[in-house]
Amino acid sequence: MNEQFQARHLAPCIAAAITLAFPCAQAQQSDHEIDTVVVSGSRAQSWLSETPQAIGVVNAKTLERDKPKTMGDILNRIAGVYWNDLGNEQHSMSIRQPIGTNAVYQYLEDGIPIRPLGVFNHNALNEMNMAGASAVEVVKGAASSLYGSNAVGGAVNFLTASASTAPMAKVGLRRDNVAGFTRYDTTASDTWGPLGLRFSHYSSRRARDNWQEYSYGDKDSFSLRADYALNPTSQLRATLVHTDLDAAMTGSLFENDYRNDPGKSLNTFTYRKDKTTRMNVAWEGATTANGTSTVTVFTRKNDHGQIPAYSIGSCAGMLCKGVSNNNHVDSLGLDVKHQHNFAWMDARLIAGVYVDKSDNLFVSDNLSIVRDAATGRYLRYTLANASNPLGVRDYQTDILNTAVFAQWELTPLAGTRVVMGGRSDAIRYDYHNKLAPGGSVNYGAPDESRSFSHVSPKLGATHALGRAGSVYANVSQGFTPPEVSQLYGKTGIADLQPSVYNNYELGLRWAFLQGRLKLDTAVYRLDGRDTIVSYTVSPGNSENRNAGRTRSQGLEFGLNYDSGPFDARFATAIARHRYLRYQVSSSLDYSGRDMPQAPRDITSFEIGYRPVAGARVAFEAVHQGRYWMNNANTVEYGGHALLNLRASYQLARGLEAWAQVRNLADKRYADSASSSYSGVGSYAANTQNQYTPGAPRSVMLGLSYTCNAL
Repeated sequence: MNEQFQARHLAPCIAAAITLAFPCAQAQQSDHEIDTVVVSGSRAQSWLSETPQAIGVVNAKTLERDKPKTMGDILNRIAGVYWNDLGNEQHSMSIRQPIGTNAVYQYLEDGIPIRPLGVFNHNALNEMNMAGASAVEVVKGAASSLYGSNAVGGAVNFLTASASTAPMAKVGLRRDNVAGFTRYDTTASDTWGPLGLRFSHYSSRRARDNWQEYSYGDKDSFSLRADYALNPTSQLRATLVHTDLDAAMTGSLFENDYRNDPGKSLNTFTYRKDKTTRMNVAWEGATTANGTSTVTVFTRKNDHGQIPAYSIGSCAGMLCKGVSNNNHVDSLGLDVKHQHNFAWMDARLIAGVYVDKSDNLFVSDNLSIVRDAATGRYLRYTLANASNPLGVRDYQTDILNTAVFAQWELTPLAGTRVVMGGRSDAIRYDYHNKLAPGGSVNYGAPDESRSFSHVSPKLGATHALGRAGSVYANVSQGFTPPEVSQLYGKTGIADLQPSVYNNYELGLRWAFLQGRLKLDTAVYRLDGRDTIVSYTVSPGNSENRNAGRTRSQGLEFGLNYDSGPFDARFATAIARHRYLRYQVSSSLDYSGRDMPQAPRDITSFEIGYRPVAGARVAFEAVHQGRYWMNNANTVEYGGHALLNLRASYQLARGLEAWAQVRNLADKRYADSASSSYSGVGSYAANTQNQYTPGAPRSVMLGLSYTCNAL
């Protein structure tokens, strides 16, 4: 009895200590109606009204209410953020950039990158455990001053859920009717004295027989988080996340199949198998009278094997070429930061160092693929290294990224907050070719070492407009170094330098109707220089060059309303993305053209109604504008509009049932559309245009039970 009494009375203290997973928020309360606490804009807790950068937040309440099926259900409600579904949690992204797979985003978990520099993968968010997240924050625009390389279009930070202060357990089951998709969620959590534990498990299965051929997918992911209060001013936090994904890679369809048989798959053997493990151990505590330090040691182990659908091509009759590869990463890193508060001008300094040492092993083999003449399906493959040794690779790249960063915040005038910061990154690649290069059979380039460095500055300010709102301005820079694959994926090593992007933005946040209606809007321009592009030296021979300049500019506009039985949200991004300079060859120049897969707008609207306590019905409309499918701006995808419906009801205490209807009107649409037509020569839609078909109307039913101790 005494132990129970002690544990329960300690629980509030433990809950307070758990919040130290990130640096302490400012002591004073904000009187702004727009305010919420965010951690990603400064790598420390800050009021949103004092953060001079566009940040979108999806909190725990929304995650629990809406039961997201995919990352897109989480992220796409934020104005200017679009997660593009490529099937089985494979995806591309658009944040102040066209929908694409380029290394211009930083994906984080509790502020630590989930992938090392130089080994970006556009599918990296399939390594996350949605059941273990308490919130998601998206920093829109360049954020390299805080997070280093690739934080160009934005940084997506998943915050892991901490332990509950009392025993809690939860189980959930959901299934849809067209994809044979079944998902199980389990969570258990409690706190014993100074120790809090939380276990979260996510398991999903997509049936082999569903609306789309060859589209099975299995995923298992678990998270374990432990928080231990050493004393009232310091704590330890440890997280372990493991994900195992085994999924078919259905790929895209040519024009005729997309129009007439969208459930068809040309592929019968392509796949993606990912096994990833991440572990972080962090100590945080008061180290000075007005300062808090955090020391985080982290490790990663990633293994990605695939026969990618997108690599199949260069067909001659019924024989085509393809590849199989395995990309492996082992990482060990250290992140140290210190926050110090000053009474003078309410100033705050956040500074630290970051070290990430990763070993990247890559193996690639060539395949000879047999295609069926009648259906166009790729039936089987054999190893073809002997006939095409130029594509064979077996190398290791040792990557070392060291950085120092600092951000200085102060209030020189009442209601005005100024933020100045910067980060200096040093990058080194040590490349070792495990095959014998050179000679009549070329297996890549000889061993070498290469270094890059970059300083990313930031300057911003916010000004309060009374209690109801604030306006902000921000100038920041992002950069992305050459990826390992861009340097060493071909026979020769290209002479490449980091690409640099300058971000300029103005924003307004405002609250109406005593805070029930909130506006968050920003205008921005993102200019890229030394963009790495593919330049055709001669027919069949291309190389990467720092020869591109780009400009992305647009408006992001979000409204959120919640009062009484009604809630609503509206989010839109109206943008234009252009090549200022992109010369593909001596005779082909796309300078001045719009970039492909860059919708004119991406808009979503949702209105929810709670007719009785414990029940909610919501209707959602999603619109994706037109975009060019090719660089020449001659082939266009017409865009689409989709309707979705959600409903949930508390059947009894802790027992909830819900239903979700996607694509209510059963509309034919494409998640991705592209064309290889260069704008020169003859145009053949059925061999040059490719589409990733979206799913037809589907109904998902779910049931969950939560048990909380009294």
